[in-house]
Amino acid sequence: MQLGQLQKIAKDLQGLGFRIVAVSPDRPEKLKASKDKNELGYVLLSDSTMAAAKAFGIAFRLDDEAIEKYKTFGIDLEAASGEKHHLLPVPSVFLVDDGVIEFTYVDPNYRRRVDPDVLLAAARSVANK
Repeated sequence: MQLGQLQKIAKDLQGLGFRIVAVSPDRPEKLKASKDKNELGYVLLSDSTMAAAKAFGIAFRLDDEAIEKYKTFGIDLEAASGEKHHLLPVPSVFLVDDGVIEFTYVDPNYRRRVDPDVLLAAARSVANK
């Protein structure tokens, strides 16, 4: 859902000199199928080992109860990632300019995501500095 919202402002971000790079905990094979199905217009990278999420400090481990609950929704984290670490990233958005993180949105509540208009305003601010 978040990536779909970001897709709506992708052209505006590109016009400001930015591009969207999404990082997913899914293994590359799963991402390719998703990208082909949804005709995504941004770069989609795999972090199935969660190395990047750990480096950014946004990785968290699901407890056994949560893992079982995910399975009732048809979500098999081990099959998706190809790993047994039971880690997921906190939903996050980073706006990077010349290798410097200029804007960050991180919320452990996965239901709250950055508003695309807020991200676009931040991008405009960074582009105009």
